[in-house]
Amino acid sequence: MAIRMLIADDHAVTRAGLRSMVQDTDIELVAEAADGNQALQLALKHHPDVVLLDVRMPECDGITCLGRIRAELPKVHVLMFSAHDNPTYVARAVALGAAGYLVKTASQRELLAAIRRSAAGDSIWTREELRRVTGALSTPRVSVDLEAPLTKRESEVLKQLALGLSNKEIALGLSISYETVKEHVQHILRKVGVSDRTQAAVWAVRNGLL
Repeated sequence: MAIRMLIADDHAVTRAGLRSMVQDTDIELVAEAADGNQALQLALKHHPDVVLLDVRMPECDGITCLGRIRAELPKVHVLMFSAHDNPTYVARAVALGAAGYLVKTASQRELLAAIRRSAAGDSIWTREELRRVTGALSTPRVSVDLEAPLTKRESEVLKQLALGLSNKEIALGLSISYETVKEHVQHILRKVGVSDRTQAAVWAVRNGLL
């Protein structure tokens, strides 16, 4: 029986390449999406075995879409597929139940193997990937009732940080200075009781701030 797959990527060239990779294999491409919202709607319509999901997409990013698909369709296996080998993305993907995380430099053989293993219900996380995020995932589930609540601006910075954006990208997106972003990040880490950005991202996910 063919493995039914949905792909979501905002670049048409990437989608065409993936379409070509699975052609004449045991993988049937049932739908393509260009953003996270469309991916969720198509997943609800087609109930694929596997969703191959880009991380950075407009409207609704892939990590947010992952959480929604896992909530709505817990039997659907989701593989993250990104050009960014970012520990924050990896940590959030693990926390939200992704079957694995592939970088776009993966070969056709690696990609097809990951899709097949995922469809069979196997996790494709490597020890190295899990080792990188062990500290973040073991972060205590701190209550959102902080002694010193996050300010509105700190909450905005935390959301951008949890999306894997750099301080420079956050500064540009929020129209504030790079130094101001650095200060906000330090305040956020201190307030939520974590030591790095990846742990802060996992904290934000676990406390429903994204």
